[in-house]
Amino acid sequence: MRDSKKKVGSVLAGLLAASLVLSAAAAEDKKTAAASAVQEKALKVFLDGNRLPWNLIRTEITFINYVRDPKDADVHILVTTQGTGSGGSEYNLAFIGQGEYNDLNYTLKYYSNRTNVADEVWSAFIDYLKKGLAPFVTRTPLADQVRVVYTLGQSAKAPPDGIDDKWNHWIFSVNAGGSASGVKTRTSGRFEANLSASRVTSDWKIRFGANAVFDSSKYYLDEETIKSSSERESFNALAIKSLTPHWSAGAWLSLNSATFNNIKFSYSPSLAVEYSFYPYEQSTRRKLYLQYRLSFNGYRYLEETIYDKIRESMFRQSLSCTLELMQPWGNASASIRGSHVLHDLSINRLEVNASLSLRLFKGLSFWISGGYAAIHDQIALAKAGATFDQILLVRKDQATTFSYGFNVGLSYTFGSMFSNVVNPRFE
Repeated sequence: MRDSKKKVGSVLAGLLAASLVLSAAAAEDKKTAAASAVQEKALKVFLDGNRLPWNLIRTEITFINYVRDPKDADVHILVTTQGTGSGGSEYNLAFIGQGEYNDLNYTLKYYSNRTNVADEVWSAFIDYLKKGLAPFVTRTPLADQVRVVYTLGQSAKAPPDGIDDKWNHWIFSVNAGGSASGVKTRTSGRFEANLSASRVTSDWKIRFGANAVFDSSKYYLDEETIKSSSERESFNALAIKSLTPHWSAGAWLSLNSATFNNIKFSYSPSLAVEYSFYPYEQSTRRKLYLQYRLSFNGYRYLEETIYDKIRESMFRQSLSCTLELMQPWGNASASIRGSHVLHDLSINRLEVNASLSLRLFKGLSFWISGGYAAIHDQIALAKAGATFDQILLVRKDQATTFSYGFNVGLSYTFGSMFSNVVNPRFE
């Protein structure tokens, strides 16, 4: 009898435990279903930018739905960047409302410093994303679940030109390094060093830079060793003055030496003027500008050229036009540049480059890029030509009248429109 009562008690206790577990599971399911219902009504966002920490952003900002296609989004956030004078970056966050949010369109700017580590850069970037999303979120059912927190502190912003800076806006950089590799039949080595100095304010851009590269290789054939080497050194300096929101002027100085181009030493001082059809402040989203440059070029060659010259000098002029667009529908760029020697119009070059990345419709993107150059200015070509080894190893410039390159492709993505989940395993 006692055993029977014990069994009945055990069964009742088991049923009670199971009931509690099922009740807790049902409550959890209800809670999950309720949260899911609210999340479904959250703001749909398409975040458009390159080299963004996607997993970190999805983890830190959970009050929105991330979608894969801009046509599904309530807001399209277009992120563009450009360098600042201090060596940091300017991030432009354009919030473009769509559908019932099309009355909300604005841009926030965030500035990082060169000394910021990645965690500092992206933490501040995410804060700016949250600030920009706030006006959109207030129109969603999640508005009651979101709080705005104010912390007294210094926000990341662009350093004004007039701050007390002991370096007077100068930035210096020195780099040097080398590499070596080899297999049984080949060894190669490379050494490169460069240094730079720059000072960038709203009125002036001043830069100096020097670079040296040395390459050498050895190829071990049956009973022969082929040695190959090349070197190039360069120094460049420029000073650009901002004149108006559309005009700027500049001066350059270039010094070069390159065995590949048969240049023992060359120098080229230049003057240029540039006109931007759009104000320079809009340069992260769209650019269209004309640039004219007049330069004096002096050359000393390693070998006598095809024109029987060992040294010469000449004036050269060039005109270029460049268009760059970064818009919600995609990116586009095109440029054309022509140059010639003043005393001989037959010594000239024309270069055309273009690229397009286009969102055709939901999930389908098309991209194409290419370039062509009509080359009639190879005045430094060595008269003696190149050896068989130099041709195979691309150690010496060869005569040509043109060069070209072309890329094209399509990409199509389909499936779930949402991309909220973060799973970093085995990444």
